This record gives sequence, C-alpha cells and structure tokens, in this order.
Amino acid sequence: MLLVLLASFIGSFGAVLLKAGASRLHRDLKSLLFNYRLAGGAALFIGSSYFFVLGVRQGELTVLYPLNAVGYVWTLVWSRLFFGEPFTRFKFIGLALILSGIVILFAGGR
Repeated sequence: MLLVLLASFIGSFGAVLLKAGASRLHRDLKSLLFNYRLAGGAALFIGSSYFFVLGVRQGELTVLYPLNAVGYVWTLVWSRLFFGEPFTRFKFIGLALILSGIVILFAGGR
C-alpha cells in the first residue's frame, strides 16, 4: 500500500514537470529534445510506474489501483504552489468524491 501511495506522490510531481515543460515547447525540435522539465516529468512517471508495479504485485488490484487517485490531491496542491492555480469549490468537491470512493473501496475490501 505504501509503495502505491509513493507512486502516486511521485507521479503528481511528474505531472507538474510535464506542464512546466509543455509551456516551453515551440514548433522546433530543439525545444523538445533539450527540455529537461519535460524529460524529468516523463522520468518521474516511469519511476512512479516502477513503484506502482512493486506495490500491486502482491496486493489486490481492485483495492490498490484506486489509491493512485490520491495523486490528484497532491496535484491540486502542487498546481497551487507552482502555477498559482486557484482552489475552487468544484475541485474540492471532486477531491472529496475521489477520497470517498477510496474509503468505500477499502471498507468493502475487508
């Protein structure tokens, strides 16, 4: 379970780096090839996949896979911190629904 949570945490940083790298893309190949933010985001997603695979190797996929959604909570925080994106009521409602779904799955998985 901890490995899956770690994977979602790392993956949320990957999303931040992908967005930061995407904002620096232009219509030339150089901006793609030498974009360390974009490369870092992809590397973090690969790294998070590694930890995810280790985590689900011995657990129930139907219980552990939804834990990946915790990454959305982190992504909301990082988006605010790094890009100044606003917290809105609908974002909080969506996060509450995600977290409620995870709690329900855990309760039913026991």
